[in-house]
Amino acid sequence: MTESAQAVREFKMPDVGEGLTEAEILKWYVQPGDTVTDGQVVCEVETAKAAVELPIPFDGTVRELRFAEGTTVDVGQVIISVVTGGGGAPAPEPEAAPAEAPAAEAESAEPQGRQPVLVGYGVSESSTKRRARRPAEQAPAAQAPAPEAPAPAPAPAPVANGTPVSGADRPLAKPPVRKLAKDLGVDLATVVPTGEGGVVTREDVHAAAAPQAPAEPAPAPQPAPAPQAAAPAPDARETRIPVKGVRKATAQAMVGSAFTAPHVTEFVTVDVTRTMKLVEKMKADKDLAGVRVNPLLMVARALLVAIRRNPDVNAAWDEANQEIVRKHYVNLGIAAATPRGLIVPNIKDAQAKTLPELASALGELVSTAREGRTSPADMQGGTVTITNVGVFGVDTGTPILNPGESAILAFGAVKWQPWVHKGKVKPRQVTTLALSFDHRLVDGELGSKVLADVAAVLEHPKRLLTWT
Repeated sequence: MTESAQAVREFKMPDVGEGLTEAEILKWYVQPGDTVTDGQVVCEVETAKAAVELPIPFDGTVRELRFAEGTTVDVGQVIISVVTGGGGAPAPEPEAAPAEAPAAEAESAEPQGRQPVLVGYGVSESSTKRRARRPAEQAPAAQAPAPEAPAPAPAPAPVANGTPVSGADRPLAKPPVRKLAKDLGVDLATVVPTGEGGVVTREDVHAAAAPQAPAEPAPAPQPAPAPQAAAPAPDARETRIPVKGVRKATAQAMVGSAFTAPHVTEFVTVDVTRTMKLVEKMKADKDLAGVRVNPLLMVARALLVAIRRNPDVNAAWDEANQEIVRKHYVNLGIAAATPRGLIVPNIKDAQAKTLPELASALGELVSTAREGRTSPADMQGGTVTITNVGVFGVDTGTPILNPGESAILAFGAVKWQPWVHKGKVKPRQVTTLALSFDHRLVDGELGSKVLADVAAVLEHPKRLLTWT
């Protein structure tokens, strides 16, 4: 079959919502001539929120990549064209359209189809109507007149574990969930969905894989490095680096936060020797084998205890309605430095997690961020944040609030210092904590109580039992 008798379908940069209008192409995973299938990841793009993988919504052979890696593309621009097989979507109509058809055949509803979207944003149904093609407008290879309301031939049925699945029976799941199922050897057709609208979630896949040993996950594609400025000439006095993607969004958010929320920062230096000893004991505990236990975990638990004792600190300011919105859940953000800049993913409903569950969530959050695989959903809805500046050897700082949040806790480096302990000067492990908070929501008394409670738990970790 010649290309003229086939259809060329164009895939546009999806509308990512959230007010984002552009994305940078970081890496192409396909090249012209490659075969692609519905749901296959063809490229990785970076929006102002995160780097995400972009799946293509139809089958075919790559004809052309419209933009090179490193190019910033507006939403709605065609980024790749694909030649589909017989029965694919009709080729684009010429710009000069013939005379209009009679009113009775002017429009026909096009079958509802899948719209291209970024991972994590879901899909929406199309209600677009278009004029039905007259037989004279068909491709030269189609000699027979078309039916009055032609419908595209069905795409090849997807295959799950070697068994064809009809389009109507194909399980609903996002591409990352399909990849997880593939990595774990789980047939999505056998998974009971619990997501809204019958969508299979990551938890559903893990639950289905639990009875059997999960397969070793395939390594995720390495994220493309952050764009670097061209090497300066030996005598250059300046180098200009374009500000875009995550770094651009972070800069805008921090400026907005700094000049919108009145910041107050308080500090406390605390002896954490007992907590550090407890961390070492838990690392050796067989019951916690495989759980990543570290000082950041203890700081997170201490902050959650402090919020439980002082719930008014976990709130947001609604400027439009002039209301304070107290949150009865804690989405705990962890500031993470990545090659593309600072991002703040959060652990949903952290207050309800056990210590091992919190440890697991922390480990997954940090590793996902470092690999550049954090989804936009993971960075939305945070209530309070921890920034661990101590990993850089820094004592403390005055952190800026993540927009929309009430407080951020800076955890400084833990160092051996001379300290008065039981009336004598002894070497003790000491750190400095700094709490910045929005003074519209949190007054000095409340902020001081929260910081003092965090320090008290870290100084005497037995309070994790007596205060909960």
